[in-house]
Amino acid sequence: MEYIKYIDVTKCDGCRACMVACKNWNDLPAEFEEFHGSYQSHKKTTANTWNVLTFTEHVTADNQFEWLYRHSSCLHCTDAACEKVCPENAISYTEYGSVVINADQCVGCGYCVQNCTFDIIELATKKDENGKEYKVAQKCTLCTDRIAEGLQPACATVCHTDAIMFGEKDKMLKLASERLNQVKERYPNANIYNPPGVGGTHTVYLLAERPSVYDLPENPETSYTAKLWKDVAQPAGKLLLGASVMGVVGAYLSNRLFNKEVDESSLNEGGKDDEQK
Repeated sequence: MEYIKYIDVTKCDGCRACMVACKNWNDLPAEFEEFHGSYQSHKKTTANTWNVLTFTEHVTADNQFEWLYRHSSCLHCTDAACEKVCPENAISYTEYGSVVINADQCVGCGYCVQNCTFDIIELATKKDENGKEYKVAQKCTLCTDRIAEGLQPACATVCHTDAIMFGEKDKMLKLASERLNQVKERYPNANIYNPPGVGGTHTVYLLAERPSVYDLPENPETSYTAKLWKDVAQPAGKLLLGASVMGVVGAYLSNRLFNKEVDESSLNEGGKDDEQK
């Protein structure tokens, strides 16, 4: 059965209890960050801070100042780019709808970090029994270990305003829809954030303003290149094309996936040199 973490930002008071509960349950180390001119403790999620309470200064249409809070963590996409680009199949979906990382299979390549639709996943530095450092991707697990035991995610259990709720998918989506009708008068731009471009998510928001106000993409999509890599290139390479052709296809797609920035000026200069020759 699929579950959803439903977050109603209009109820959040910025207490950060969700952050503390997440750290405690997952035994995540403390992180010391330089002050960056905000009430926010971290600029974004990290490999060892899996959810961050964001603080956004906002001026309403009638020139009233207000704080907008958001519990930021992995959205657990139904069509997750991180799962598609992982070359080791270390990222997978669970029966509950969560997207999880198998640390034993992860090789720390960082492809998931570069292609995460919501810029959530990060690499943590670990040490093996010999003291040698290695990298492994880490993020919110939706407390899948707790769900398997009939418990709720740690963040949901401590939210004293019920801004974070957790339950069966259909029930949570119904609650979100009902709540949207209730808050529309106060928040005319309120909306339910469950983007179809990633197949929907298992962390669904009721936002008081447009997604971009909360630093969320308005219409996120799982990239075509990621889909091509996972759904076409890999299966075709294994079943039909053979190792050599797969290598060529893989090299092309890897370049598209993992080298996003192209120095156009250098390309142009190269073209001029060719013309002169």
